Amino acid sequence: MTIASQQLSTKHPLTNNSLKQRTAQGLIWGGLSNGMMQLLGAVFGVILLRYLTPADYGKMAALVVFINVGNSLQESGFTAALANRRDAAHEDYNAVFWFNVIVGTVIYAVLFAAAPAIARFYREPVLQPLARFAFVGLWVSSLGICQQAWLFSHLRVKHNSLINLTALIVSNALGIAMVMHGLAFWGLAAQSVAYIAVGTLLRWHVSPWRPTLHIDLRPAWSMFGFSSKLLVNSLAFQLNNNAFGLLLNRFYPGGHVAGVYSNARKWDDMAIATVGGMVQGVAQPVLRRSLGAGRGDAAAVFRKLLRFTCFVSFPALLGLGLIAEDFIVLLVGERWHESAMLLALLCVWGAFSPVVTLFSNLVIACERSTINMAIGVVNCALVWGGIVAIHAAGGGLWAMVTYYVVLNIAWLLVWQACAHSLIRLSWRHAVADTVPFFLFALAVMVATWWLTRVMPLSWLRVAARVALAAALYVGLLYVAGARILRQSIDYIFHRAAPAADSHAAPQQPTSPQP
Repeated sequence: MTIASQQLSTKHPLTNNSLKQRTAQGLIWGGLSNGMMQLLGAVFGVILLRYLTPADYGKMAALVVFINVGNSLQESGFTAALANRRDAAHEDYNAVFWFNVIVGTVIYAVLFAAAPAIARFYREPVLQPLARFAFVGLWVSSLGICQQAWLFSHLRVKHNSLINLTALIVSNALGIAMVMHGLAFWGLAAQSVAYIAVGTLLRWHVSPWRPTLHIDLRPAWSMFGFSSKLLVNSLAFQLNNNAFGLLLNRFYPGGHVAGVYSNARKWDDMAIATVGGMVQGVAQPVLRRSLGAGRGDAAAVFRKLLRFTCFVSFPALLGLGLIAEDFIVLLVGERWHESAMLLALLCVWGAFSPVVTLFSNLVIACERSTINMAIGVVNCALVWGGIVAIHAAGGGLWAMVTYYVVLNIAWLLVWQACAHSLIRLSWRHAVADTVPFFLFALAVMVATWWLTRVMPLSWLRVAARVALAAALYVGLLYVAGARILRQSIDYIFHRAAPAADSHAAPQQPTSPQP
């Protein structure tokens, strides 16, 4: 056994107390870092929007689907596979590293050769050189996947958070400088490549694991049965999320419509990442460890994570929808008004997106990657089929986006059916842990809109709506005696551990109290 292998295999397993401590740190660092990242991203995004047009955004949006699919192919689900291995050794990481590098190199070569065809498909000649430059990030990212997997499996959320913040600041500064010098969409491409490059370098600096030149891919192949299903699901997820970016550029040449949608989706995704990132960094490792104690403990841990996610996600995303018009128009001008209205609609789905992510992490933690794959593929087929059918029938962008939102919210029923099968999470408990938060948040937003509707579009209206909605939401939950509110307050003041206590007994509420 190599020295590196000994170092990896002799790590002390996390005790229950250290697991709770790591979960607490992961949630708070995930929340702080994602909040800071999205705040900085919003500031940088506003600056970029003042210099760019919807057509500029549309050109880069046309390439995002290829970049995301390429990233999924080279990662191939190995990050989750390594995290699920309690005794992952150096040989496992080393095999995955060289697999990632080989696949990343092949993918870049294929996409480099395919750049002319991509430009012809979109009828945009400038996409040929732009694609070849933007796709460089794919190969660079292949060098850091194992470093990311090591940090993820060891719950080093703090380190990942600081890395992402640094990469965001450096890459956006570069992108803004280029855009301000008239390089437009080239600045967006440079921003993307720089973000990946800086993040990869920093993960190499922070992670203690290093590859060796002894290339043996057999350990990677032994994990491929599990990870390949995650790969298919990841591809379906990327095709689902980027369906509009690809199809709108094809349906409406010139990039304007795609740019309008891309801008709205960007703000929605930023808000989702702020909430979802808090749980994403800890959910799979924590759920995986809780499963060892039995389904009862796993269900208790999942329910607490579910309540926390709903408690934060519903008011945050529906609140963004409430102020979408003021936020976009006041910051970047009337020319982006259509994006503002689309953002309000997308936020309805965005409120549920972190919940879906949590369910997906549960399925992965249970090592049922086949289920994840099947759900992802069917959902992707319905999204693409529906968008194409609506366009063929003469429907416009709003009809397509409405279909997308309704379909994905309804898809939660499928995820809950899986959770019921895997950990015996009852439908009654699932409803009790989600619906009250949604109804409270929706009621608060409707009341806030009605009370402020006579105010003119202004920053004063934004401030009034945010303050009023926050006060009403917290007040309603306090009056209702919501446990998660008390736990969160205790958590903030360090009087109690957060939601993922693996020894907590499943709660049996007599009423659907949030």
